Amino acid sequence: MADEREKAELYAMDISDAEWLSAPGEDEADERVEIAYLANGAVAMRSSADPETVLRYTEGEWRAFVLGARDGEFDLKP
Repeated sequence: MADEREKAELYAMDISDAEWLSAPGEDEADERVEIAYLANGAVAMRSSADPETVLRYTEGEWRAFVLGARDGEFDLKP
């Protein structure tokens, strides 16, 4: 149940002052993924097109995602 408690605490966290980062783009109006680094290694992620919908990841979840992306798990199929 520690995982459930950790997620509940993560979603209860006030992130109104979070600093959102995104990859640079050619046009500021282009939709992009934005992330914010939170306390304890957690990360929040949202779309610039829908900034009110925010997903939050524990440090372990984010690490697994990044390592999977680096390993090609999310590469698009031709």
